[in-house]
Amino acid sequence: MVETSEGIANNSAYTNGLVRSGNGSVEEKIDEIRQLFGKADGDPLRIVGVGAGAWGSVFAAMLQDAYGSFRDKVQIRIWRRAGRSVDRATAEHLFEVINSREDVLRRLIRRCAYLKYVEGRLGDRMLYADEILKDGFCLNMIDTPLCPLKVVTNLQEAVWDADIVINGLPSTETREVFEEISRYWKERITVPVIISLAKGIEAELEPEPRIITPTQMINRATGVPMDNILYLGGPNIASEIYNKEYANARICGAEKWRKSLARFLRQPHFIVWDNVDLFTHEVMGGLKNVYAIGAGMVAALTNESATSKSVYFAHCTSEMIFITHLLAEEPEKLAGPLLADTYVTLLKGRNAWYGQKLAKQELSLDMGDSIKGKGMIQGVSAVKAFYELLGQSRLSIVHPNENNHVAPVELCPILKTLYKILIVREVSSEAILETLRDETMNDPRERIEIAQSQHIYRPSLLRK
Repeated sequence: MVETSEGIANNSAYTNGLVRSGNGSVEEKIDEIRQLFGKADGDPLRIVGVGAGAWGSVFAAMLQDAYGSFRDKVQIRIWRRAGRSVDRATAEHLFEVINSREDVLRRLIRRCAYLKYVEGRLGDRMLYADEILKDGFCLNMIDTPLCPLKVVTNLQEAVWDADIVINGLPSTETREVFEEISRYWKERITVPVIISLAKGIEAELEPEPRIITPTQMINRATGVPMDNILYLGGPNIASEIYNKEYANARICGAEKWRKSLARFLRQPHFIVWDNVDLFTHEVMGGLKNVYAIGAGMVAALTNESATSKSVYFAHCTSEMIFITHLLAEEPEKLAGPLLADTYVTLLKGRNAWYGQKLAKQELSLDMGDSIKGKGMIQGVSAVKAFYELLGQSRLSIVHPNENNHVAPVELCPILKTLYKILIVREVSSEAILETLRDETMNDPRERIEIAQSQHIYRPSLLRK
C-alpha cells in the first residue's frame, strides 16, 4: 500500500530510529537475529513464552503481532499450565468484553469460537485459561483482548527446541519450573537464550547474606550460563503497552545478545534500551513492589489524601535510595529507572492495588498472595526477602543518633512495618500510618545523607 504524503512514506524514519520500508525494517530485524543464532534457511527461530500472566501474555502477543506473519522465519508460542478453570462470573464478564469489541466478536465468529463463550456465560460449559488464551484472552487481564496465540500446555513440547525462552513466571515459581525444563535440555547441543521478565527476589543468608534473583535461579536450575540469561524490565503496565501507549524498557545482560535483542524487541510504541548491569536492575524491579504495597495502604487509609501520600513517598523513596547504596557502587545511575518504575507501580500496579484492598479489608492475608484476576503479588515475598537480608548484623552500619552499629533494616522503618503487617502479622494495616506519624521518625533527608556519607556499599549482597 502506498502511503499519502500525510502518512509515513516509504523509507521514512520513525522518531525512535526504526526505518520503515514496506516490511523491510521488520525483515531486517528478523534476519539480524536469525544470523546471530546461526539459523539456516528453512529453520525458523523458535521463541516460547513460559508463563501466561498479564505481562508474559502481552509480551508474547506483541511478538506475535510484530513477527507472526513470517512463519517460515519465526515461530512464537506460549506455555501455560492446563486445567485452570474460568469461574462463572469471569465467563460472564468475558462475554461482555467480547460483545463490546466488534473486531473481537467478528474474529471469534470467523474462527467458530463464539458459541463456547455463549455457553460459558450461561454456565452450560466450563471454559479454561489455556483455552481462552488461544483466542487472545489472559485470565489476569480479561478487559484487554490480545491476538490469538499458539498455546502449548505440555512443557516439554513447548521448550525442548526453543532458541529464545521468555520467563513470564513469578519469581516464586521460576526455580521449580526451570528445574523441570532442565530435564528436557539434557540432550541439547546448542544453549538457548533466556529473557526473564520476573520482578522478585529471594534471600540467601548462608554462608553470607545475599540476594538471589530470578536470572540466578534459572542459571542454578538449568546450568545455562549467565551470559545467555538476560533481564527485561521497565515502568510498564501490561494492558497499556498492548494498547500501544508509549512505553520503554531495558534489556540487561551480555553484550553479545542484548544489543541485537533490544533492536528485535523494539517497536514504535515500545522502546527497548540495553544495559550491562543485569543484577542491579533486576533487584530494583523487585524493590519498588515492596513499597508499592505500603503506598496502596496509605491511599486507602487516608481516603486518597495527596498530602499523606506525598509524605509516604518521601519516606519510601529515601529508604529505596538507602538500599540502592547498599547494593550498588554507583547507585546514582539507578535513580531514574527505579523512580520511574516506582511511579507507575504506585499509579496502577497490582501491588499498590493489593495494599489498598488489604487496608479496606476487601482482601485478607489468609487469601495468600496469588489473587484471582491479578496473579501473583510479588511484593509480599520481596518484603520478606529484603527484611531478612537487611536484618543481618553482619551488614551493620553506624546509626547516626545512637552512634552504635545496627543492622541496615533499623534505618528502614517502612520496610520493618510492612514485614510486621504482611509476614509475621503482628499489626494491622493502620500501623503504616502510625509509622509515618512517629515523632522519632528521621527526616528522609538524613537517611539519604547517611547513605551518601558512609561507605555502606556491600558487594556481597549482589555477588555475581
